[in-house]
Amino acid sequence: MNKPIIEVSNLGKCYRLGELGAKSLRDELTQLAGRLKGNRAPERNRITDFWAVRDVSFQVKKGDVIGIIGKNGAGKSTLLKLLSRITEPTEGEAFIRGRVASLLEVGTGFHPELTGRDNIYLSGTILGMSRREIKERFDEIVSFAGIEKHIDTPVKRYSSGMYVRLGFAVAAHLNSEILLVDEVLAVGDVTYRKQCIEKMKSLAKEGRTIFFVSHQLDVLSNLCPRSIRLHKGELTGEGDTEDLIQDYLKKDDDSNSSSDSIWEGSEGDDIAKIESVKLKANDVPSDNVDIDLPIDVEIGYRCLKDSARLNASVILNNSLGAKVFSSPNLPSAISSEDQWGYQPHSKGTYVSRMTIPANFLNDGLYSCDICLSTDASHTNSYIESAVSFTVHDTGSMRKEFQHAWWGILRPKMHWKTEKTD
Repeated sequence: MNKPIIEVSNLGKCYRLGELGAKSLRDELTQLAGRLKGNRAPERNRITDFWAVRDVSFQVKKGDVIGIIGKNGAGKSTLLKLLSRITEPTEGEAFIRGRVASLLEVGTGFHPELTGRDNIYLSGTILGMSRREIKERFDEIVSFAGIEKHIDTPVKRYSSGMYVRLGFAVAAHLNSEILLVDEVLAVGDVTYRKQCIEKMKSLAKEGRTIFFVSHQLDVLSNLCPRSIRLHKGELTGEGDTEDLIQDYLKKDDDSNSSSDSIWEGSEGDDIAKIESVKLKANDVPSDNVDIDLPIDVEIGYRCLKDSARLNASVILNNSLGAKVFSSPNLPSAISSEDQWGYQPHSKGTYVSRMTIPANFLNDGLYSCDICLSTDASHTNSYIESAVSFTVHDTGSMRKEFQHAWWGILRPKMHWKTEKTD
């Protein structure tokens, strides 16, 4: 029976927080004398333990593509550093059966004084490859990174984008069984992002084991069939990526955001302020909506300056943070007439309503950003994730097809078929 390529057992990493030493010999002797007399150390000098990762256990088979889900500070990067042997664990063990190539942050593993060419050969040598093996892959690495003109320039002069492109190209093309990637898509344009995703898919088909960290949940969903979830350094979930993402979004214990259908407050400037946002289905506030019901987004705002030309906008996001659509209340952007849309307002309170049609969105979790603008250019207020809601499948569109529907939208479109022979 083949053993897992990665076995992690009760892995933990602890850091000491606080001042580890005095600034001078006199200070050190004074503190030592105080401790001998039983005096407590000053608050600023006390050392506390911080467990970045603790009691983490899992196994990975050869060829698996694993995502790591979690907020900043969850322990994702620390876990990859432990697996790549950059840092030693405080407790537990991690067995790695294969050569590891890693791209954990911009510049990891590169010598800044060496050229791009020299760093490619250096990285290959560290992985145990011969000069001939590296040379065979050299042109492909340089072409993928798109730095042909700068390959003989010291990498300390590279931009962050050039740095990370070369780093990913080296890690992806050199001979290793395991690839550890941390936020490689955070730097680079859309073309580069697509290029990296396609390359990692190709590597997975070749049997390469990949660990991938990204805050772009849509990328994780697209690339990683399986994931693990970390929260405050502990493993809180393991399994299907889509299920873990939904769990992550719904059970974020540190988040102050709410999935309620009502937002109330006062956000804006001396021209206008947003005072409320409400989600309604059948004219009743609700954050759980049947797929065959329209959804009303009501924005209550106050005009504080006469003749201000105001308009509200709704930006809809899906559960992975991708923008589904934006709808501003501008005459050329709506399907009806609104007497106050982009018109001069007198002082007072207003409610602007945008309706999402029934059978338009696919089932899933969504959130609404709300914007209030003057003259369609000056932003008075922008509230991220003011309200959120879940669209539930009622089964009305599943009489013939029982499986998951693809895409963010699920509109009922017009179809007509004719026999042509």
